[in-house]
Amino acid sequence: MVQENETTNIVEGRDPANRTLNLDALRSFVAICETGSFRRAALRVRKSPSAVSLQIGKLEDLLGARLLDRDARHVTLTDHGGTLLGQARRLLGLNDETLAYFQGSPLAGRLCLSAPHDLGVSLVPGLLRRLAEVHPGVHVDVRLGTSEAVQKGIADGSVNLALFNDVGASAIRATDLFSEPLKWLVLDGGRAVRQDPLPLAVAEVGCAWREAALNALQATGRAYRVAYSSDTSMGQVAALRADLAVAALPLSLADRDLVEAPSHCDLPQLPLTHIRLADDGSDLARAFVALVAADIASPRPGR
Repeated sequence: MVQENETTNIVEGRDPANRTLNLDALRSFVAICETGSFRRAALRVRKSPSAVSLQIGKLEDLLGARLLDRDARHVTLTDHGGTLLGQARRLLGLNDETLAYFQGSPLAGRLCLSAPHDLGVSLVPGLLRRLAEVHPGVHVDVRLGTSEAVQKGIADGSVNLALFNDVGASAIRATDLFSEPLKWLVLDGGRAVRQDPLPLAVAEVGCAWREAALNALQATGRAYRVAYSSDTSMGQVAALRADLAVAALPLSLADRDLVEAPSHCDLPQLPLTHIRLADDGSDLARAFVALVAADIASPRPGR
């Protein structure tokens, strides 16, 4: 008789003619792809990182292919992993659609969610997919803008939900989802950080990270110039990779090429960046907040 472990077993039965992908493992795989980290994925699926790692190992053994390349900081998809990601989402979607049909949800209606461009690409799709799984009758329209514009939308009542980056205390009532350090990132071995005035890559006016960077430099009297402007962090990362500038960005964006500026560069300390979610108090909006907070609630150990 096959001994099965709920956390790590991938194959429901060892007969090669009757192998079945474990949806629980596929859900962990998708979570890794969407969060970029085994640790953050483990928090989302409510398992330990070691259990998630074992799931992925078993999944790779079953499929006979490497799905993920990983180093100390980042996880990237292989070609086989990219193929599986689409298949996994379809399988999980059918599973969740079936459960929703039979179990149902009393909530139905439409919400308007506002978010900055970066979160609109990195975080919002996963949140909306999760909402569709649990409350299929709730539909969300998304507006993208600066963090400043996003918060203004919730304050003036033009949106129901505001997801935004922030530093320091929130100016509006909001739920803290998670936080991470802002750091001065530079091209490893690059020359931009040694220039005077310091060349900066920043987002448009209204970005919390831009304001944190400029305020820190002004407080210490460090001369700077805006050398590159982009409304997304990926645009700033491109400028860093070309050694055109330095930027104040979340530490999670560091990789083999982009590193924290060495201490001898004497750049000022930066604050934490917080991801926050505000709502208009309606039942639908509060249900969304509760769902998101349960999945990626603060604090995140070790982050």
